[in-house]
Amino acid sequence: MGSMHESEGSGGESLIILQSLLCLLREKNLLTRADIEELCDRVSTVAKHADCAPFPCSEKLATAAADEMARIGSHIGNRYGGKHRKGAYTPHN
Repeated sequence: MGSMHESEGSGGESLIILQSLLCLLREKNLLTRADIEELCDRVSTVAKHADCAPFPCSEKLATAAADEMARIGSHIGNRYGGKHRKGAYTPHN
């Protein structure tokens, strides 16, 4: 799929768990497409401001996470559909 889940250590396992959890929550309608879009934006914001993020992170990892979250959000949106959130939504590229 993406480059992040090819990483070594617990990062790859964590990514698989989180991807599965997001899909499960969306399947059960506990998360909306708008929720996923908001999560994409939040991860993207962390990537843009990694140096002053509330949780310490490297800019490179935060950017990779934003790219992966955009990919996951796109997959979930295409698979499960749903309404976009109000306002303009532009996936992170």
